[in-house]
Amino acid sequence: MTKIFGPLVALDDVSIDVKSGSFHALLGENGAGKSTLVKCIMGFYDATRGSVLLDGQEVAVNSPRDARDLGIGMVYQHFTLVPCLTAAENLVVSRADAPAIVDWKSEKPKLEAFMERLPFKVPLNAQVSTLSAGEKQKLEILKLLYLDQRFLILDEPTSVLTPGEADEVLGLLGEMAARGEITVLMISHKFREVKAFCDSFTVLRRGRLTGTGDARSATVAEMSRMMIGDTEVRERAERRIHNDQPVVLELAGLCAQDEEGRPAIDVVNLKVRAGEIVGIAGVSGNGQSALVEALAGQRPQSDGRIFIHGKPFEPKRSDFDRFKVFGLPEEPLKNATVPRMSVAENMAFRSFDKPPVASLGWWLSPGPMRKKAEELIALYRVKTTSPDSPIEALSGGNVQRAVLARELSGDVDVLIVANPCFGLDFASVSEIRSQIMEQRNRGAAVLLVSEDLDEILELSDRVAVMSGGTISYVAPIGETDRNTIGQHMAGH
Repeated sequence: MTKIFGPLVALDDVSIDVKSGSFHALLGENGAGKSTLVKCIMGFYDATRGSVLLDGQEVAVNSPRDARDLGIGMVYQHFTLVPCLTAAENLVVSRADAPAIVDWKSEKPKLEAFMERLPFKVPLNAQVSTLSAGEKQKLEILKLLYLDQRFLILDEPTSVLTPGEADEVLGLLGEMAARGEITVLMISHKFREVKAFCDSFTVLRRGRLTGTGDARSATVAEMSRMMIGDTEVRERAERRIHNDQPVVLELAGLCAQDEEGRPAIDVVNLKVRAGEIVGIAGVSGNGQSALVEALAGQRPQSDGRIFIHGKPFEPKRSDFDRFKVFGLPEEPLKNATVPRMSVAENMAFRSFDKPPVASLGWWLSPGPMRKKAEELIALYRVKTTSPDSPIEALSGGNVQRAVLARELSGDVDVLIVANPCFGLDFASVSEIRSQIMEQRNRGAAVLLVSEDLDEILELSDRVAVMSGGTISYVAPIGETDRNTIGQHMAGH
């Protein structure tokens, strides 16, 4: 399969063989060509060259409808269900021959008989908006099976699930594949899931095939090497031991409302000590984003206080400077930069009103601003053609590095980071996690909000779980485990 977009070769002569009844992983960094490949298989793209063979026979897939007719279906990263309809209604309306008026007396027994044959259980009469993320993901898979799709493509299927839900869903699919009922091609970046549930894998890098193998016998190091090649990956800083450190950041009964006036975060209490990383885990939508917005001053607090070193803190520019509070918010290109301004200008947001960039309190000097940016670009290995390039021209990993360079360029007492490695390549992930650990080792109090539980387990000294807008569980990382954290993420 080859796919060319103008001057860009997104896929370069990629061949992949997925055997019937297998659970096959498709691996690769962001931009490696995984999505392009599956969109060619699904008929969203017309391949420049190449073909799809099903059961050894070449087939024409010119649209998703053609793929559906051939029994090829896809579960996307984001749900495609209709929230105001029931699970049963979502299944029936997904059919190509869905009637204009549904005869539920005849449809309900057929649906119940269909559900009885499958290991997935979802309440048919429940409105989709009331289902948990795990139930919605099961319903997405049930929909494909209901439509008689037997080749299932799963795009990061566990990104919205708790560890327990993820293991349940993948385990059930693995059992169905082993019985020869379905064949699964799963796009994933979680090596733990690949090793636990897949029996084979294919790796893409920069649009090319770089390796295939047995997922159970290949090591994580071997798969990683296929993904990143000879790219130099920075080793994470060693964790220093800090004993009896003072509390630096304290959240006391913090509350905030959503856009409709309902509680977004509800009486959040948490303390973070100097030289400590507290990781906040939770399924997406349980208040983590609202908490970060409240701490950043982007969402008004309706009650509660924030204290730093025991003194009241207000999330405004003067207090951020005075208390040495820095952060890396989610989606920094949208939330922490002005995309069309230059890299140098964006790096100066913390210092534009201070010497040597500013004189007389208002006169900006571009020379010192550019010189400082050049130093930070070199120190943090930001890849840019020039300090004068617009920051929106940088890759996602380099935007993250540029913002971190700005936020970590002075003394840091409190560091607040949210999903810092989402969608980044392997080398950028290693670099950014190293920077976070180094700040912790220097004595900063670090609050790490992440939907990647592996990231929480790797970096944190303590873990706190957010569920329903409040913190429901806190434990030292050495006194808990993935399953316990997962149960609290699910609200148990």
